Amino acid sequence: MTSKKTSPEHTADQAPSRRNRGKTVRRSLVEASEAQKEALLARELRTSQTQQELAVLVVAEFTGELRKRKLTAAARLARTAAAVMAGEEELPVRTPSTIDFDASRAEFEELARSAGAAIAATLVQRRQKPDPSSLVGQGKLDEIVEVVTSTNASLVLFDHDLTPSQLRNIESRLPCHVIDRSQLILDIFARHAKTREGQLQVELAQLEYQLPRLAGRGRAMSQLGGGIGTRGPGETQLETDRRKINLRIDLIKTQLDAVRRIRHQQRQRREAVPVPVVALVGYTNAGKSTLFNALTEAGVLESARMFATLDPKLRQLQLPSRRKILLSDTVGFIRNLPHTLVTSFRATLEEVERAEILLHVQDAASPIREEQKAQVETVLTELAVSTKPVIQVLNKIDLLPPQELAHLSRDREAIPVSSLRHTGLQRLLIAIDAALVVDPLVESSFRLPQSEGAILASLEGGAIIDEKRFEGNLVFLRARGPASLLDRYRHFREKYDCDTLTVASRERGRA
Repeated sequence: MTSKKTSPEHTADQAPSRRNRGKTVRRSLVEASEAQKEALLARELRTSQTQQELAVLVVAEFTGELRKRKLTAAARLARTAAAVMAGEEELPVRTPSTIDFDASRAEFEELARSAGAAIAATLVQRRQKPDPSSLVGQGKLDEIVEVVTSTNASLVLFDHDLTPSQLRNIESRLPCHVIDRSQLILDIFARHAKTREGQLQVELAQLEYQLPRLAGRGRAMSQLGGGIGTRGPGETQLETDRRKINLRIDLIKTQLDAVRRIRHQQRQRREAVPVPVVALVGYTNAGKSTLFNALTEAGVLESARMFATLDPKLRQLQLPSRRKILLSDTVGFIRNLPHTLVTSFRATLEEVERAEILLHVQDAASPIREEQKAQVETVLTELAVSTKPVIQVLNKIDLLPPQELAHLSRDREAIPVSSLRHTGLQRLLIAIDAALVVDPLVESSFRLPQSEGAILASLEGGAIIDEKRFEGNLVFLRARGPASLLDRYRHFREKYDCDTLTVASRERGRA
């Protein structure tokens, strides 16, 4: 048997090939290992999200801030006094400061539950002004340490925003994670973000929130966690500098721009059939989604949890005049809404910006309805939409005692409804119909060639067709709809009317 001798040149040619195959195998093993790690991480994340974390809540009230509420309290008392002077039945007198604080505490507890926390204890602190180093002072901080130790809580939630130094000082005393109000709200948004755009917006807001808080968080930010306050983009090691986070922020903004361009194209196609947009706005958990479903039968998720609706929904709705509108359900607002969220979700709130009318849905049974209303109006002002026509809607009247319901019924500026019991919805639809005065309902007749299918579709989609008949190659339409739509095709109607008259005149002349 003769053996082949391999030339040095041939061996040299095969060596790189073997090295490349080795690199490919190693790369495949690494990718497989990373895939296994990602699968394990995802499984741990799902498991941790289904398990409630035991949390201690810290609610603080600073008496120096109570002066800001005196005007609101005085306005409430003046309204009650006016009712008495008018001979109306006097409403129960409530202490505004106590009601405000109790409602604020209940709201924060609901925020914690919406994030998946089980409340072990709620600690209350009242002081003149915030402590610069720990917000609540050393005495209250000692009490927090004792409660966390005795309850074995894994989380402490503060109903105030903490500065980076306050956060570091508090965490240095506690054996658990500390989360402030803004981070808790961001976590709830991360839980409910379903669309790609919503997830990117939440990640952008979280990264912008984390950026000034990197120092001193190396241990806690070493890996992605599954608990409250760690959803979304994950957390970055201390060694990762601000430049890399800023690069990630820039990348997210680029991706958001691409998503918004696609949505803009979709909106342009939708606006080819001009239908007015009416947007639901309001405080979180005011019942906007329930009202949206009651009006449109859309089947949107209804939940008692806060921020259950994050991504905007659009459904067509027909008014009593048979005019069609697009009703938009949007994310709810809340007091002290993180500014990063207002900025990040500005694109999502574009439906509010382009709406003809805003329906401000309020929880009529809330003891701090006026304060919630003011918070929503503040956000609307920030979005530069406060000058739009607004219809005040008082929802959940089925929860009111007859005495308060009778008082609200006298308010002509607001429409009381019960989305759950479908009470007052017809009156609300009539009010929407009457408010669309900027684009009144008009009636026009058209004769169009059958080849103008796009115009026919536009008229049939945006107007009520009272009569339609075919006349040779022409289509006769008698339509009622928004003036902006019918006026758009006036020159077509006039053109073909003239042509038809000319043909008829010629036929009479020949006869």
